[in-house]
Amino acid sequence: MKTKLTTLLFVLVAGMFTQTTQAQVSEECRTTLSLFSEAAKVKNWTAAKPHYDKLVKDCPNASLAIYQYGEKMFKQQASDASGAESVAFAKDLIHNYELREQYFPAKTPHGENIADIAQTMYDYKIGSTMDEFKQFEKAWKEDRESIKSSKSIYTYFKLAVDLYKEGQYELQDIFDLYDDVQDKLSEEGTQLDAKLQKLIEKEEAGTKLTAKEGRLKKAYETNLKAFGIFAGSVDGTLGSLADCENLIPLYNKGFEENKNDKEWINKAASRMLSKECTDDPLFKKLVEQLHALNPSADSAKYLMILCAKSGDKSCENKYFEEALSLSTGKQKADLLYQKAESTRRAGSYGQARTLYTQVLELNPGKGICYLRIAAMYAQSANNCGTTTFEKRATYWLAADTAERAGRVDPRLAGNANATAANYRGKAPSKSDIFSAGMGGKSVKLSCWIGRTIQVPNL
Repeated sequence: MKTKLTTLLFVLVAGMFTQTTQAQVSEECRTTLSLFSEAAKVKNWTAAKPHYDKLVKDCPNASLAIYQYGEKMFKQQASDASGAESVAFAKDLIHNYELREQYFPAKTPHGENIADIAQTMYDYKIGSTMDEFKQFEKAWKEDRESIKSSKSIYTYFKLAVDLYKEGQYELQDIFDLYDDVQDKLSEEGTQLDAKLQKLIEKEEAGTKLTAKEGRLKKAYETNLKAFGIFAGSVDGTLGSLADCENLIPLYNKGFEENKNDKEWINKAASRMLSKECTDDPLFKKLVEQLHALNPSADSAKYLMILCAKSGDKSCENKYFEEALSLSTGKQKADLLYQKAESTRRAGSYGQARTLYTQVLELNPGKGICYLRIAAMYAQSANNCGTTTFEKRATYWLAADTAERAGRVDPRLAGNANATAANYRGKAPSKSDIFSAGMGGKSVKLSCWIGRTIQVPNL
């Protein structure tokens, strides 16, 4: 009994000693973390680094802030340094990303974190082109959803093109990746635009934005601009690889092997259509094969296009109705867009706008619709309004509409912004507004446009 009591007492004392030791370590970690945070907040990285090293060694799971500040520290140091020293800091940054996910997986977006590692490898030339690409590919395959950086998305695609030029990547795979990348850029751009639009609508309703909302608005605008730049860069990187000269032999070569693969046939026909390669006999061959395999909205749409090219209106309408009945969602949006285009070219602007609007309801990222509507507004300016001021006011509406194109589809940002600027240049100037006494008033356009335009306050 005495032995048992002695043993129990030893265990209790040992336990108390262990708890005391842990408490001391915990207190020490808190102190070190506080010192690290204070130095990091003022970007005194020289003072912060020893505390960072101690935290990573003794209490790596003490706080997520270790790795958030660590990221800022190593990014700055790598940027400020040069040569081997810069690369060394970049490797520290990569290790920081790895530690963050190791100790705080629930608070670390997996795909974004791996993409950050890949981007660092690319920026500081760590590893081969294939090594960098594989890291991006890992991020994309394991957690595409959390990747939000337009720069990372572009770099991933650029590396694929570089590998193709080195003979390490197939042209077909480049096209498939291009589709995925542009879908992702458009998806993120659409989400950002929706958030921005809510704030814009709040302002237009006369409600002042809070300081936080003001910062968010600026961030959304900056990010949307970046998405536009990098989306354009993706198109530029693809360049001549996607022209008819490359597409036609590629798809001719693969036709026999893939002629029963509906997805392959559909993608080939779609890409030839987007690059205006429809005059080549291969396009007709692809379309007819697709319709024979499985009549669908896509195959009917392509046949509609062939009928339109041959001038057979009855045939065109037949396949349009067939395609419309078979389509849903984005497919239906694409089909309605084709119809909107032909309606616009026929001069039926009101009907065309209705069709473009239906497209946007189904596919909010189809920014080209906004550019088309804006162009119709601009072309109708002289026919809307009774005074010169009212007619020119139409250009404000055209400009606002054009700008939305770039927000929902970053690939169009450059063109959309330039178009909007051109329209604004044709709208009434400040002196015109003053002379007409129209500041803050509204103009009702009674033509097919049927919209009310708010005149800017002076």
